[in-house]
Amino acid sequence: MGAVYFYHLTRDPLERTLPMLLEKALSAGWRCEVRGTEPAMMDRLDAQLWLGSEESFLPHGVAGGPHDADQPVLLSTAPTAANGATCVMAVAGAEVSAEEVQALARTCILFDGDDEAALQVARGQWSRLTGAGCSAQYWSQESGKWQKKAER
Repeated sequence: MGAVYFYHLTRDPLERTLPMLLEKALSAGWRCEVRGTEPAMMDRLDAQLWLGSEESFLPHGVAGGPHDADQPVLLSTAPTAANGATCVMAVAGAEVSAEEVQALARTCILFDGDDEAALQVARGQWSRLTGAGCSAQYWSQESGKWQKKAER
């Protein structure tokens, strides 16, 4: 049974945090889906991921191509990944069900700490998922490094 990790982005933006988490997930042997709510955001994240150095290249693609199933990291707005993901990283309030969390190796919900609407969505997701029996951790970067602030 998987767990859901909430990442409250207070210092580093999504564009810096996401590659770090994806590198860790890939090194654990997980296939990943980055799930968003708008295709334009997935296109922006795609462009950002191409800007990394050769040493930190993250193999990825945007959903809708002929090789979706082969992608180690697939950026998508669909409710399920075509690449057989074992780790979902939800951004911009993208939904993840309790059943999905329990079936995956890991679920990460990344949200902007400076956006009140994003905070409210994340609080709702925490309540809904923990209420359904999902194991959850809340991580914050307030002090400059990631610290676990809560666990259920």
